[in-house]
Amino acid sequence: MTSGQGPYPGSEAQYPRPEGQPEQGGPPQNWNAPPPPPPSYPGYAPATPAPTGHGAPAPVDRPMTVRAGLGAFVAAIVLSVAAQIVTLLNYDLIVDWTLDNFGVERNADVDAALQSAESSALIGTILGFAFIACYALFVWFAWQGRNWARIVLWVLGGLGVVSGLAGLGVGSPLPFLSALNVFQLLILIAGVIFLALKPSNEWYRYRNWQRATGQR
Repeated sequence: MTSGQGPYPGSEAQYPRPEGQPEQGGPPQNWNAPPPPPPSYPGYAPATPAPTGHGAPAPVDRPMTVRAGLGAFVAAIVLSVAAQIVTLLNYDLIVDWTLDNFGVERNADVDAALQSAESSALIGTILGFAFIACYALFVWFAWQGRNWARIVLWVLGGLGVVSGLAGLGVGSPLPFLSALNVFQLLILIAGVIFLALKPSNEWYRYRNWQRATGQR
């Protein structure tokens, strides 16, 4: 057999080159083509997994005990505002009742007594509205999961309960104010109890852990 006739070992005739493979020694096809774009996935990004690890509490949504407890404090604030408005609208009646029931004789010093009562009422009204504003601020922080605000509300609620019990002994010239005092007393007791229950404690603990780990 003469050379050049028929396929010889290693020749392309015997071993054909696969389709798309470059000739030997030449650059591969599309060697300078840009890389393909990354695949896109429609929809939302995957949700962040729940925190795990040593010391990580289980995720807790705001429980009903927190909602009810803070709602009770909000209701107490509304009743306080209503009591302040009713007091201002019946200022003369309350001053006369105060003079008659606290041993102030209507003599030559009555003008001085009235002036002192008016000053006290004005200062009390201003302090009352300022106290209500601070009260509302603490409720907002407690709603955000600040445990220190919950502790402040416990203290304020306890003081409110003591003040309400004292008010029951003193009385009021207006039955409406006496009823508001009773309702506010019961609401404050309910708010303090709700915020002290176990679901509330677990939620505040979880929120504190989130802030400590930089997740909130």
